[in-house]
Amino acid sequence: MIENLSHIGEAELLKRLERFMPINQIQDDTAEINSFGKKTLINTDVLVENVHFSNQTTSAEDVGWKAIATNISDLACSGVDQILGITVGMIAPPSTQWSWVEGVYRGIEEALNNFGGILLGGDCSSGKERVLAITAIGTLGKLRLHRANAQNGDFLLASGPHGLSRLGLALLLKDLPTKTIQLPKKLKAQAIAAHQRPNPPLAALKALEQSKPKEFPWRAAGTDSSDGLLNAVQNICNSSHCQAVLDPKNLPRDKNWPIGDTWNQWCINGGE
Repeated sequence: MIENLSHIGEAELLKRLERFMPINQIQDDTAEINSFGKKTLINTDVLVENVHFSNQTTSAEDVGWKAIATNISDLACSGVDQILGITVGMIAPPSTQWSWVEGVYRGIEEALNNFGGILLGGDCSSGKERVLAITAIGTLGKLRLHRANAQNGDFLLASGPHGLSRLGLALLLKDLPTKTIQLPKKLKAQAIAAHQRPNPPLAALKALEQSKPKEFPWRAAGTDSSDGLLNAVQNICNSSHCQAVLDPKNLPRDKNWPIGDTWNQWCINGGE
């Protein structure tokens, strides 16, 4: 049988690609380069039309913002100190309106003004659907967070409630579960904002750095959870060769989050 990517799956795909890279290079969200005594973090993420965004749920400005935020989130979860800049690879059909492209770059500019860094350049090409590939570059701070740093006995900490983006998508598509109770307006607004304008956990990183007792050395694992909480925990466990226990009563949920199996699944598996 001829194998294709749908048969292989993402985890197996990454495992097979690992042989083309240095040992353990693929075991973290970002790549670390030590050049001239300075450590640099590099990350690349791709946003694909009708997979990560659509005209129905996301404006052009929000697409640009989201592309930057997801990349900087990976850098933050690796211990970035300063965002240096980003490059943009864009694929779009020839029929794409200039106003959409301009809106994307306005969103990129707004995100960079908020989080730091400058636009360094990139490349454009034609294709059947719109794609943004962002490469973000930053310097490493005092704490190198790495998925392989976890040890038995560690606690799992989340930087905020999970599942909001998944709820935001359902609200925008008017595809809520049947028998959904009346949701608070504040929760709805938070959910839509989380889907359209996610924020990287830069403040959580600073809080973590400031919490270090002076008498102890640093050791902490970290990873981005924009692909879902369960996926993030599994990535840490796989890289650190350990296991984790999740208590359903202590999932990182918003205080107004509904109760039920579907809502628990959205919290665990909902991205961003």
